[in-house]
Amino acid sequence: MVVPYESTGRRAQKARTREALVAATRRLLADGIDPTVEQAAAQARISRTTAYRYFPSRRALLLAAHPEIVQPSLLPAGAPDDVPTRLDLVLRAFARVNLDWEPQLRTSLRLSLEPGAEQPVLRQGRAIGWIEEALLPLRGTHPGIDTRRLAIAIRATTGIESLIWLTDIAGLSRDDAVSLMRDSAHALLTAALYRSRSTPTA
Repeated sequence: MVVPYESTGRRAQKARTREALVAATRRLLADGIDPTVEQAAAQARISRTTAYRYFPSRRALLLAAHPEIVQPSLLPAGAPDDVPTRLDLVLRAFARVNLDWEPQLRTSLRLSLEPGAEQPVLRQGRAIGWIEEALLPLRGTHPGIDTRRLAIAIRATTGIESLIWLTDIAGLSRDDAVSLMRDSAHALLTAALYRSRSTPTA
């Protein structure tokens, strides 16, 4: 959230200062530190007083460090029409996003579970859209499959939440966790295709 201080005068310089604080926070999170505003300021070589003008609380700072993933698609140019292949391309790219941004995503997930406070922009459904795009050819070949519902089901088996459970609770390595998430997603696709073929037509 942009605070009033940033909207008045020297906006370019203020934008650079804000970016420096956010970048410093992300570096600290990647190093396993849950930073305070003071620690981020020190890392960015910015005065504590200045840092608090941008981020009046630690929560505001951590919310700003959530990764801005703006890709409209995770499919490469010229992606094939074969749905299992398309899905695997998206799953691999999505796993890379989660692994690259894992510390920041873990922090955002923790903040999203705190009651009574501003929630981070964590669940915008962007990943569901990426997966649904992978499933898009099914609308022509298997019109009986609800691709939106299937995309949601696949998303439920992937993402930072699943990665955390599989690594922290189930004790899998990250490579094994990613492999299992991909297997689960493909199993859901296979089940949907099987049900579609088995459904009698009127």
